[in-house]
Amino acid sequence: MVAPATVSPEQIHAFRSAGKPIEMIDVRTPAEYREMHVDIARLEPLSSLDPARIMASRQHPADEPLYVICRSGDRAARACARFTEAGYANAVKVEGGTLACERAGVPVVRGKKAVSLERQVRIAAGSLVLGGAVLSLAVSPWWMLLPAFVGGGLAFAGVTDTCGMGMLLARMPWNRS
Repeated sequence: MVAPATVSPEQIHAFRSAGKPIEMIDVRTPAEYREMHVDIARLEPLSSLDPARIMASRQHPADEPLYVICRSGDRAARACARFTEAGYANAVKVEGGTLACERAGVPVVRGKKAVSLERQVRIAAGSLVLGGAVLSLAVSPWWMLLPAFVGGGLAFAGVTDTCGMGMLLARMPWNRS
């Protein structure tokens, strides 16, 4: 994957202070977006990202940059790669994501507190491993397959940068708008 073009939160803040029009999409889950987002960012979750639809519905000229933001930068990089694969070269990743923008003084909107998707994955994976270990000791050694399966999934997620448990949890009702 080729590294996307990037912009710093300080540059975003400077563009806004100078009155430059900025179009930004946030590729996190609806629950994460509700919790806190940059005030000018509109929600376009990575799980349902359609570069052609987004580019067709832009409010600014097509040759202007489309800034892509997430929590800390990883999902924004994946979204930029999807735009590039679809033939759109002007998607620009916001370095450090929403957290860095907040620290740089970019205005954010705060809403209802939510448990982040990353934290939900850690809770679910840890619970499954602990439950499988306890059940293997108390009921049957076959329950040890559960922690082994979770461990394999986590190793796969680390190697491929694709988390099946995260994608599944993102579809749960509490993570939808």
